[in-house]
Amino acid sequence: MPHQSNLRDILTIADQAGQKVMAVYHSDFKVRTKEDNSPITAADEAAHQIIVDGLRRITPDVPILSEESAAAPWDERCHWYRFWLVDPVDGTREFTQRSGEFTVNIALIIDGEPVMGVVVAPALKEMFWGVVGEGAWKRARNGQERRISVTQPHEELRVVASKNHMTPETEAFIRRLGPHQLVQAGSSLKICMIAEGRADVYPRLGPTSEWDTAAAHAVLTAAGGKITTLKGEPLKYGKENILNPDFIASSKWY
Repeated sequence: MPHQSNLRDILTIADQAGQKVMAVYHSDFKVRTKEDNSPITAADEAAHQIIVDGLRRITPDVPILSEESAAAPWDERCHWYRFWLVDPVDGTREFTQRSGEFTVNIALIIDGEPVMGVVVAPALKEMFWGVVGEGAWKRARNGQERRISVTQPHEELRVVASKNHMTPETEAFIRRLGPHQLVQAGSSLKICMIAEGRADVYPRLGPTSEWDTAAAHAVLTAAGGKITTLKGEPLKYGKENILNPDFIASSKWY
């Protein structure tokens, strides 16, 4: 089972991808536009190749779905009980803006649930990882590793929201929460902030894809939090339509 036994290998692969991303970050890179009008750089493609090659080496029988690869047809994917779900660079806009708030994301999905996830923020020199049922951890800039967990919500909720994708629907939802502290951040780091106890809730009322959330979702679940749809149902993976519904990531609040 590609699970806890392969965790250190996955961390190494994610670190290697992060190093390649940073090499591009510090270069005079070009930004291109994909068919869906989202940006892409050489960092996305290089990290994709490192991750896919590494995962195929250690788990050759487990299929891989990455944002930067041609999606397998549904009549093939519908039979995937377990698979790797990869976003080589989440927060490409943050990457191109050189804000540092972008991440490398690798998740293992089993029966529609993210059971293991690794999130690397190479510019911030931070890493988060979690195995559901085992716990979640963070490696800080100084290399120190510590266990992380969600915290009880503050009376004045700490709300985290997107920097580049704030929608009117999300703004209206946040207003209805009453008194709160708002922090805006990029990429899957928003979910990781809840996992390490720095935020209470992240509402996302707007488009995201499964690979945007899966790795951080696993970290958050392992840390004691959750992600649900607006109907209170668990966010699922391996759907025919890879777009996520609107969701709320939270600690012990929702």
